[in-house]
Amino acid sequence: MAAAENKIEELTDESKQNNEDNQSVSRSRHLFGRQKPLHAALGSGKTADILLWRQKQMSGAIFVSATVIWLLFERIGYHLLPFLCHFLILTLAILFLWSNLSSFVNKSPPKVPDIRLSQEMCDCIAFLLKDQINQVCLFLREMTTGRDLKRFMSVIFTLWVVSVIGGWFEFLTLVYILFVLMLTAPLLYERNEKLVDAYGEKASNEIMTTLEKLPLPFFKSNKQH
Repeated sequence: MAAAENKIEELTDESKQNNEDNQSVSRSRHLFGRQKPLHAALGSGKTADILLWRQKQMSGAIFVSATVIWLLFERIGYHLLPFLCHFLILTLAILFLWSNLSSFVNKSPPKVPDIRLSQEMCDCIAFLLKDQINQVCLFLREMTTGRDLKRFMSVIFTLWVVSVIGGWFEFLTLVYILFVLMLTAPLLYERNEKLVDAYGEKASNEIMTTLEKLPLPFFKSNKQH
């Protein structure tokens, strides 16, 4: 009985600690208004594990592959169409020779999977694309109504920053930089979450203070309400 009571007390204390942790997470102000933990905000799936380097081999392989592709196309001057053709030639040649020489080396021929897209999968992909496109169109429509000045200013500022950065690099280099940031920024943010949130909140407050000082009646009326 004593052991059972101790076990119940341990489970109760653990439950209280988890509730306190969840409440502290919900009370704290995170970057971009995030309420969930970072892993949950990224989907809590395989993609989140890769972005946060929970699967280091997979994340490292993706990072190395992206770097090799960038070096081939941007630094060595390789073109996309010859690269695809040469890759297919090499792959088909290896599979062809393997199939014909398998009987001489006492190895089974390669088993190429029979990949066929089902109608259900195609419908699901089309539905996801339709949903994303509709969300983008709705977002653009809301931008043109002039009701959300804060979102409008953030989008304009983001586009301006992207245009400035895009003038410094080639398109492929810019895509590679964004890809590297996508693979490294979540991990760095997770390790320095409190510091980044504090600086982000401070910068947001300063931006809002600056906007309040500008002669923007629409913004000020929204602030009063």
